Amino acid sequence: MAAQDAPVCQIISFHDSKTSPDPFFELSPQCLNPTPAPIVIDNGSFQTRAGWATSAAELSSLLLQFRSVAARSRGAARSETQIGNDIPNLEPLRWLLKSQFDRNVVVNFEIQELIFDYIFTHLGINSEGSVKHPIVLTEAPCNPLHCRQMMSELLFECYSVPYVSYGVDGLYSFYHNNAQRKQQPPHTGIILSSGYHCSHILPVINSRLDAVNCKRVNVAGSQASSYLQRLLQLKYPGHLSSITLSRMEELLHEHSYTAVDYHEEMEKWRSPEFYEREVHRMQLSFSGKLPSGCVTAEERQERRAQQLRRLQEINARRREERLQQDQERLDRLLAVQELWEDGLLDQFHRSLVELNMDSAEELQSYIKKLQLAVEQGRQKLLHSDGVEGKTEGLEFEQPMDEGDGVALMDSDFFEDMLPQKSNMAQPSFNMAEYHQLFVGTERLRCPEILFQPSLIGEEQMGLMETLQYVLARYTPEQQEALVSNVFLTGGNIQYPGMKERIERELLAMRPFQSHFKVTMASRPALDAWYGARDWALEHPPGEALEGWISRQDYEEKGGEYLSEHCASNIFIPMKIAKPVPARSAEPSVTAQTSTGASAAITTVTSSLDASSASLSADVTMVTS
Repeated sequence: MAAQDAPVCQIISFHDSKTSPDPFFELSPQCLNPTPAPIVIDNGSFQTRAGWATSAAELSSLLLQFRSVAARSRGAARSETQIGNDIPNLEPLRWLLKSQFDRNVVVNFEIQELIFDYIFTHLGINSEGSVKHPIVLTEAPCNPLHCRQMMSELLFECYSVPYVSYGVDGLYSFYHNNAQRKQQPPHTGIILSSGYHCSHILPVINSRLDAVNCKRVNVAGSQASSYLQRLLQLKYPGHLSSITLSRMEELLHEHSYTAVDYHEEMEKWRSPEFYEREVHRMQLSFSGKLPSGCVTAEERQERRAQQLRRLQEINARRREERLQQDQERLDRLLAVQELWEDGLLDQFHRSLVELNMDSAEELQSYIKKLQLAVEQGRQKLLHSDGVEGKTEGLEFEQPMDEGDGVALMDSDFFEDMLPQKSNMAQPSFNMAEYHQLFVGTERLRCPEILFQPSLIGEEQMGLMETLQYVLARYTPEQQEALVSNVFLTGGNIQYPGMKERIERELLAMRPFQSHFKVTMASRPALDAWYGARDWALEHPPGEALEGWISRQDYEEKGGEYLSEHCASNIFIPMKIAKPVPARSAEPSVTAQTSTGASAAITTVTSSLDASSASLSADVTMVTS
């Protein structure tokens, strides 16, 4: 019964899905008649999405969706650049990948031009030198004027588009979901948008973005995937090459969740039963070949036998070397003894000093010991072939030359090396389990950085602390209106439990018995594109309509100009103070009258030293 109640292991394999190249669509006549249909581009830092804003059912859905990256080898031609889904696997080309974004702001317009070429080509636009369709394009909240100027210059000068409209992806999603819920404008609420590089707090009052109180948190999906990669690489250093960013993004999108109460949820993971039930075992690919050190019992015994034979050979070789050294030393001592027998006492005493001996008796004692050792060594060599593996007699100790030679190995060493049969079952090595990643608390620790950036060392407020700071800048009546429509959107907001966590944080943040409402976008990652499409259908391009920038507006008002609408940024033109020309100094007016020898001179000047008043003539000074 206990075996039946045991939790079942959740062993999951990585999809490692590879993208296929996008098809080349034919330009439909419905996109040209009666007027050219707008092209809607959600220019995201993680993915780019593009399609048509037309009422035709077959063209109303999203057509292109690909990663916002480009890869080109050094020295390769521009035509050899791979864009988005043309790259089946990002990992081999990770070091070549380039994006047009610095965080969520477009700064690399060479890559942006390649992205536009990819979109227009796959949508079937083949007009020579120009794109005759209006463009609806998303941009970052509070986008710098210089970046918008460069984008407008690229679209109007390079592609000669007739109209351009800029909007914020979070506001387009807000607009789309309010229309689905049939809420009448003007809309008031606060948007929590989290993407790939940044998260934003966007207050909206009467369908207009309050740009002064917008805030950005520099924590989002890319930081979560990098954090998860570091955690698993530290946990499994033997699988560093298998723990890639693409797989970490898959773990985040499909296996992670947001804890409603982080500390309480972490306490649950201390329970072994909870851990076994909730941990996800991610299976890595592997081959059937055993790694070094993982061998069967028969192979282990064979290796021990080979080691025994090698050690016996080494022992015999050392014994021969030791016997040769002892024989050479014995010959030398016998030569010294012959000097004493021949009566050459001076040479005999010098030789004793060299041998560090004091008398002839000590010399005789060492000679007897060496003769005995040499005889024993010869006997062992004669019987070594027949007595391999048997115990050997103790070696004769020689205190006079402990450093000479190498001591023979202990006989017990060979007995330990002999293969022994054991009735105990040898544990089998589970190759599949060795190649598994146990993803436990990492499932909730990585999404938690959105609320606690300090987990990854970021010294900034979390999403809810920033929301509380933004709300504190409004009056209580405005706060009630904002929290009555808290809207969640963005690809990094899709974790299970995210809505419940934000509701719990708001409940702790707001005053007692106050009301609030949190809603999640129906498609958090795609509603920005669908909202931009709906806006383009309801506001067709024209000279007098708001939201569209014409070629004439671009030439007259500059590239940074923005025509505001319900889903756009607020346009604040650059005010350049013109220098005021300096006033020229007033010329001095001198009136001279002469009467005979004496002259009365009247001078009007702005500044004159009092000491110059004494002149040879009578001078009347009038100073202002």
